[in-house]
Amino acid sequence: MGAGFELGPAAGGSLLLCAALLAAGCALGLRLGRGRSAVDRGALAWLCYDALVHFALEGPFVYLSFTGNITDSHSFIASLWQEYGKADARWLYFDPTIVSVEIITVVLDGSLALFLVYAIVKEKYYRHFLQITLCVCELYGGWMTFSPDWLLGSPNLNTSSWLHLWVYLIFFNSVWVLIPGLLLWQSWVELKKMYHKGTSSGKKF
Repeated sequence: MGAGFELGPAAGGSLLLCAALLAAGCALGLRLGRGRSAVDRGALAWLCYDALVHFALEGPFVYLSFTGNITDSHSFIASLWQEYGKADARWLYFDPTIVSVEIITVVLDGSLALFLVYAIVKEKYYRHFLQITLCVCELYGGWMTFSPDWLLGSPNLNTSSWLHLWVYLIFFNSVWVLIPGLLLWQSWVELKKMYHKGTSSGKKF
C-alpha cells in the first residue's frame, strides 16, 4: 500500500503547479475583493484561479493538440497533460470530444471568468447573468467531458491508482462541479432578493 502512495516527479510537479495556480488565483482574487463580502472574495479567488487554469493549462493543451499531439511533445505543459493522461487516456491523443470541449472552455469560459471578475469588482448589473452563464458552461463542459466515455463503459479511464482515481479524476473534476453549483445557488438567492425588493418597492407606489 505504501508504494501505491508514492508520488513520482511528474505527479509532484503537476500537483505543485496546480497549487501555485491556486495560490496565485486566491491572492489576486482576495486583493481585488478587498472591502467586499466574504462570498464575493471567495468568488473572485475562484474566478481568478478558473481563468488561470483555462488560459495557462488548457490553452496550451488546445494549441499542442492542433500542432501535433500531447504524447510526442517534450514541453513542460505537455508533461503535465501526459501525467493526467495516465488517468484519462483521451488527453494523450486528438480526441475530438475533448478538444472540442477544451476549445470552448478556453475561449468562452476563460473570457467569461475575466468579465465576471470585472462585473463583481465594479458592481455591474449584469453580474449574475454572467455568473449563471459561466456556471452552466462549466457544468455542461464537465458533463460532455465524461458522459461520452461513460456511455462506452469508461474504456479510457484508469482507476487502478488512488492518485489517478481520487486526485486526478474525482477531486480535480468535482471542484468544477461543486463551486459552479454553489455560485448558481448564490445567484438564485441574490436574484430572489432583488425580485422581492423590487416587488415591495412597487407596492409602495
